[in-house]
Amino acid sequence: MQLVLISGLSGSGKSVALKVLEDSGYYCVDNLPVGLVMPLLDSLAGSGHDHVALSMDARSGNTVRQLPQIVSNLKQKGVDVRLLYLESKDETLIKRFSETRRRHPLSEGGLTVAECIARERELLGEISESGHHIDTSELSPNTLRSWIKNLVEVDRSRLTLLFESFGFKQGIPLDADFVFDVRCLPNPFYDPSLRDLTGRDAAVAAFLEAEASTQEMFRDIHAFIANWLPAFVRDNRSYLTVAIGCTGGQHRSVYIAERLGAAFGAGNQVMIRHRQIQQTG
Repeated sequence: MQLVLISGLSGSGKSVALKVLEDSGYYCVDNLPVGLVMPLLDSLAGSGHDHVALSMDARSGNTVRQLPQIVSNLKQKGVDVRLLYLESKDETLIKRFSETRRRHPLSEGGLTVAECIARERELLGEISESGHHIDTSELSPNTLRSWIKNLVEVDRSRLTLLFESFGFKQGIPLDADFVFDVRCLPNPFYDPSLRDLTGRDAAVAAFLEAEASTQEMFRDIHAFIANWLPAFVRDNRSYLTVAIGCTGGQHRSVYIAERLGAAFGAGNQVMIRHRQIQQTG
């Protein structure tokens, strides 16, 4: 059985993620009480449902804190399980609740939305540390759907190395394990012929590769990751997310992320994401 457990903050896109898996053929259950995980899996054994996705969050109350231990027990039994944790910045979540006029699940007792989010982060703290993070703050639903599809298709037995470009204007991604700032490199934005291009275009790449500082920055980041990657593999990590940031997330960070992905792609399982580019198409 391949089991995907989805958790995270209310309003972060868990329903979108679950729907993607349902459309991909997974047997899905939303808002499953944590205490029913094992009975449900036992009942599904031998039923032909070998791809299962379950969504659990703060609506389960304090029992949701048991989820990391359940994940550990399932792995010891040989179940192919992964835990995805979706989150967003507080201001994004508040805006989403305001736009949809939905009540926060923890809003009993007169708490404000901000207070509910703080309480929810506290309840889900241990789960947050155990799962693979996806920061949906700047993501469109279509981009999130694409990311979820890509994640469930990778080889689960190997560490996935994620290179993620972003723009500091939109803030640092919450799902990053390492963050590298490449804003000190020459900016193609100030060349009118390159302004509307991205770091994936040959002209931008040529502009950056002509700069000695670009080559030095790439070598230093590459050496750091190459040096420490074996330690994360030994630690049985499923994912390692390396975020590369420039001002707008269009040129320098995209170029460096693409180049790192190509450099590590030969011997590793690599994924490349561009937060600001995918957001606009």
